[in-house]
Amino acid sequence: MLENYEEQLKAFIKAEMTQDLAHDLNHVFRVVKTAKMLSNIEGAKLEVVLPGAYLHDCFSLPKNHPDRAKSSLIAADKALEFLDSIGYPKSYHQEIKHTIISHSFSANVKPKTLEAQIVQDADRLDALGAIGIARCIQVSSQLKVGLYDVSDPFCHSREPNDRVNTIDHFYVKLLNLEQTMNTAAAKLEANKRTVFMKTYLNQLALEV
Repeated sequence: MLENYEEQLKAFIKAEMTQDLAHDLNHVFRVVKTAKMLSNIEGAKLEVVLPGAYLHDCFSLPKNHPDRAKSSLIAADKALEFLDSIGYPKSYHQEIKHTIISHSFSANVKPKTLEAQIVQDADRLDALGAIGIARCIQVSSQLKVGLYDVSDPFCHSREPNDRVNTIDHFYVKLLNLEQTMNTAAAKLEANKRTVFMKTYLNQLALEV
């Protein structure tokens, strides 16, 4: 049953998602892949996790939009309309809605179920590691943000400002994400990816 719905979820997100450099289809598919992996380890309900992972970004305001924090709520309502239209079991709807709302970093809603924790973890893991570095640079380039502050590239004696410097975003957000993971499996993976990012910063320091 879930396999049939998964094809419909994939078709819907391909048709409906407004893509940007931070949130493209490949991001969605990576989050789905990671969420499946975490679910298998942690024993979560895929009936909730898969729709949540596929549809978590079915609506997303631009990263610098003043109402950015409302994106996940709008996405959750849009997702439920779609799930209703394909006859997805209503018994899962409210859990899926909470999963989508709470995935967002900017919304700052605490995930109350294992399934919501897993989708949040999977989404945040995609901001770490090699892919996290690439996405960070992509988005900063789109926003016309410089790479680093030449006088203090790694924020040793100043407050980081990621609206001006790309590398500052590591200190504002990325290096702190490991501490926000909910599940044990995600914590292990986040640690690996964070270590990689610190190695990248160390190498960058040698070069600049």
